[in-house]
Amino acid sequence: MDSKLANPAPLGLMGFGMTTVLLNIHNAGFFPLDSMILAMGIFYGGIAQIIAGIMEFKKGNTFGTTAFTSFGLFWLSLVALIIIPKMGYADSPSAAFAGWYLFMWGLFTFCMWIATWKTNRALQFVFLSLTILFWLLAIRDWTGNTVIGTIAGIEEIICGLSAIYLAMAQVINESRGRTILPICPIKKVTPE
Repeated sequence: MDSKLANPAPLGLMGFGMTTVLLNIHNAGFFPLDSMILAMGIFYGGIAQIIAGIMEFKKGNTFGTTAFTSFGLFWLSLVALIIIPKMGYADSPSAAFAGWYLFMWGLFTFCMWIATWKTNRALQFVFLSLTILFWLLAIRDWTGNTVIGTIAGIEEIICGLSAIYLAMAQVINESRGRTILPICPIKKVTPE
């Protein structure tokens, strides 16, 4: 493998983190859904993460490929679910059915969280908090409880900020050649 390949994870994490923060500022009830969030969903949350996933494939990283490509396609599908009905091509899903969409993404994210158990605490936090978000949003859609949606939005702003932190920790630590921002790697225990 070419040792000169860059680490694509910060690109994918920033695409996820920034888009997630913006969408969940809306979910928390601070701003309406508008073209800024949709554009971020298509380009930075969607396309940038897909590019990062393809780059992770080139590096032989199954986890990175699966995570970034899947979540890039999540953003594109979410935007499509919003704009396709507005264009008159199909009806919007019912809230109950949208809850199942969110539940399935939570299930996928939960499985990916299990895969983080031997990586670092920062990545574990990103995936655990994202799992919680998807399931809170599913419960919101199933019950119609807007308070749960507000709580989910606030929780996910924290998740998005944690992804931004992890991305910048990787960039800053690599560029400085030492740990400036810790990501708490898992310590390997070796038998005596």
